[in-house]
Amino acid sequence: MTWASAGAPVDPWLLAKLVCPVTRTPLRWDDARGALLSDAAGLAYPVRDGVPVLLLREAVAI
Repeated sequence: MTWASAGAPVDPWLLAKLVCPVTRTPLRWDDARGALLSDAAGLAYPVRDGVPVLLLREAVAI
């Protein structure tokens, strides 16, 4: 599983509108993991080629 790690690869406008598909709470970018985090769900969602993959089966527990 390859996750982007150099800076937030997601457009800031889009990032402000993305929510966790499980909890419907906002996501935040984590440089260390190179992923979008849902603090409420305790999940990290990958970003591949600048595209957030918001599928539960792709998420990793944090």
